[in-house]
Amino acid sequence: MLDVRRLRLLCDLSRLGTIAAVAQAHTYTPSAVSQQLSALEREAGVALLERTGRRVTFTTAGRILVQHAEVVLTALEQTTAALAALATGLSGPLRIGAFPTAVRTLLPAALVALGRRHPELELTVTELDPVTVPDALRERRLDVGLLHDYDVVPIEPDPVLDTVPLLDETVFLAVPGTAPAAEETGSLRDVRDAAWIMASPGTLCHTVTLHVCRSAGFTPRARHHADDFAAVLALVAAEQGVSLVPQLAAAQPPAGVRLIPLSIRRRTHIAYRQGAATHPAIAAFVSAIRASTGAFLGR
Repeated sequence: MLDVRRLRLLCDLSRLGTIAAVAQAHTYTPSAVSQQLSALEREAGVALLERTGRRVTFTTAGRILVQHAEVVLTALEQTTAALAALATGLSGPLRIGAFPTAVRTLLPAALVALGRRHPELELTVTELDPVTVPDALRERRLDVGLLHDYDVVPIEPDPVLDTVPLLDETVFLAVPGTAPAAEETGSLRDVRDAAWIMASPGTLCHTVTLHVCRSAGFTPRARHHADDFAAVLALVAAEQGVSLVPQLAAAQPPAGVRLIPLSIRRRTHIAYRQGAATHPAIAAFVSAIRASTGAFLGR
């Protein structure tokens, strides 16, 4: 019989590439991970990994087992969801990951609604950059999370996660109210010489700003870095630079900021592990966050 926990470690090794990375993800020691994978090989009766010094590569049997293990893990999620559906009332933890703007605007009403309808649910929110949400779901640190991408920088779907659309937004160029009228044309070339307020390097928002500016023929000159759009808009209002701001974050801009719509879209999705869509707690969250999103946008 193959141990499910060891199968998860094998799948994580396929995804992360090194035993050290798997150990860090699970707060194990590398030695403990190696021991568990060796035990899985004994259970399977075949070599799953080839070790050369500190490096490991998958054998043909190892690659086949990873493919089947992903199916097994999805089936376990479906089984958990089916059993939860038989319970009377929703209870237990529901761990939610979301980006800062959603935590500030969409989640509060959704959490209130969930708390009233299902008081036994233990709701926990973690603020995360969307690029880190898939790993957190895979590693079971989250049950559900919000992801987003941009039409100009699409992200490949994760084969182990399911997603449903939540929101499609306009992206604005935020400029100080004193900016010349020429900067209202909607062309990024108008602000090629401006100072920019950008997100931290490594975040999706930083990558998007670099991409769209370089597509317009220039590299943005970053003066400030801020990851919270409320801070970004405050800096724009203080005439510290210009920035890209999605509709969700620009619903109530401060005085002294002009918002110029661009032909760029940000798309937000609700994500969870494959097989978890029918879990009552996940379904309840999807319903609540969709309702709060519609109410926030006045739909």
